[in-house]
Amino acid sequence: MRWYFKAIGPKKIFEFVALVVFVIFFMGPLLNLAILAFTGKWNYPDLLPSVWSLKWWTFVFQQQDIAKSIGLSFVIAALVTGISIVLCIPAAYAFARIRFPLSRFFLFSFLLTHAFPKMGLYVSIAVLFYKFGLMNTLAGVILIHIINVLMFMTWIPTSAFRNVHTAQEESARDVGASPFRVFRSITLPMALPGILVASIFTFLNSLDEAQGTFLVGIPDFKTMPIVMYSIISDYPAYAGAVFSIILTAPSIILLVAAQRFVSADVLASGFQIK
Repeated sequence: MRWYFKAIGPKKIFEFVALVVFVIFFMGPLLNLAILAFTGKWNYPDLLPSVWSLKWWTFVFQQQDIAKSIGLSFVIAALVTGISIVLCIPAAYAFARIRFPLSRFFLFSFLLTHAFPKMGLYVSIAVLFYKFGLMNTLAGVILIHIINVLMFMTWIPTSAFRNVHTAQEESARDVGASPFRVFRSITLPMALPGILVASIFTFLNSLDEAQGTFLVGIPDFKTMPIVMYSIISDYPAYAGAVFSIILTAPSIILLVAAQRFVSADVLASGFQIK
C-alpha cells in the first residue's frame, strides 16, 4: 500500500482529496435535501430515516399559494427570457459589428446592475415604478427581472457574435445573399450556442430572483423564492426541503442539458470588453 501511494505521487493524492472534498461540499447539501424531502420519520442518531414517505410532497402541492407561485415563477422566467432575447440580441449584434462612439462605455454600463448592492438599486427603481403605476403589476415584476439579467443577455451574445468571422459573412454576400439571409443562415447559427447559454442564465436568474419581486410585486405576485422564505420559517424543514428541490431542479436540468455549449472559453470571452 505504501508503494502504491509512492507510485502515484503526492500531487495526485492531493488532487484526489481535493476532488472528494469538493464533491462532498457540493453534493452534501443536495443529498441532505433529497433525504429530507422523502422522510417520513427520522430520529437522532439514525444515519437515515426509519420511514420513507411522499407526504411532504403532497403537503406542499396542496398549499394553494405554493402551487400558484411555482406556475407564476416559470411564466415570469419564460417571459423575461423571451423579451430579453428580443431586446438584447440586436444590441449585442450592434456591439459586436458596429464601431460607434462610447460603445465600450455602453457595454460596460450593463455591468452596473451587478456592481452595487441590489437592494439599494431595487429601492431606487421601486420609487420610479411607484410614480409610473408599475408597483404590484406583472409588467413591473418583469421589468425589474429584465434589469437584473441585461448583463448576461448582452455580454455573452456580444462575444458570440464577435467569434463569427466577418470573412464568412462577406463570402455569403459575394455570392448574392442579402444581409438578412446572411444573418439568418450564417451569423445566427454560429452564435447560437452563446445565445443559448445567455438564455439559460437569464431564465435561471429570473427564476431565483427574490428581492426585486418582493419590493415590486408584493402582495399579488409571490414567486417561488418569496414563498420559500415563509415556508422555511413557518413550516417544518421537510416541506422546505421539498420546495428547495423544486426550486433547484430546473437549474440542474438546464445546466446539464446545456453542458455541450458551456465552456470556460465561451464564458471567459463573454465577460471581456474589447
